[in-house]
Amino acid sequence: MKELVAFDLDGTLAESKQAIKDDMAEALADLLGVVNVAVISGGDWPQFDKQVASRLPARADFTKLWLMPTTGTKLYTHKDGQWSPVYAELFSDEERAKIISAFNESLDATGFQPEQTWGERIEDRGSQITFSALGQQAPIDAKEHWDPDFAKRKVIQADLRGRLPGLSINMGGATSIDITREGVDKAYGLKKLRDASGIALDAMMFVGDAIFPGGNDYPAKELGLDTVRVRDPGDTLAVIATVVACGK
Repeated sequence: MKELVAFDLDGTLAESKQAIKDDMAEALADLLGVVNVAVISGGDWPQFDKQVASRLPARADFTKLWLMPTTGTKLYTHKDGQWSPVYAELFSDEERAKIISAFNESLDATGFQPEQTWGERIEDRGSQITFSALGQQAPIDAKEHWDPDFAKRKVIQADLRGRLPGLSINMGGATSIDITREGVDKAYGLKKLRDASGIALDAMMFVGDAIFPGGNDYPAKELGLDTVRVRDPGDTLAVIATVVACGK
């Protein structure tokens, strides 16, 4: 029995940028009754609050929940009735400008300029810069059909790696590419979680939908954690039910 189960967010606990559904909120509350739970993903804290923290039922044991925005370069825990940051590692202004410029150059070079976008495509999350091909507010249906096999983003990713040596560039969500400092990926975040929680890596399990080479969940597997690849939140509910049953 593991001490902690860590999850990706979009595509794993919820649809892209959507709040977790009621059945997932109840399942996570059940899971918190038997193990610690972590959520690590590319979104910033406001997105985590909207999608997860504010959706959980009052019965959930928040003291056992570790929320890790921007690929673990931030950590939030619940103390004295509120969520508070434990740490945050931020880009400099010069680093931000270089990354944003490279994104724009890469889109022109690769030819993947979509005909329609919804909202800003580049989001500065402080410790992570995220590119969303169709915009931050794109509807789920459009996002799911733009790059279902990751082929377009693999081309953009390869181009960006040539323009931004020394930075981590990973695919996430349905249309996103996340850029963090070198060595910053979910393996980095999980090691930070180990240090903050005191829970050993071999006592953790990771659940995600992008556990494949180039996917932003794959570093958890490379780190040596026991991992479970899911197709969608429905699969995740089944994984949670199994863990809860074993923990009773």
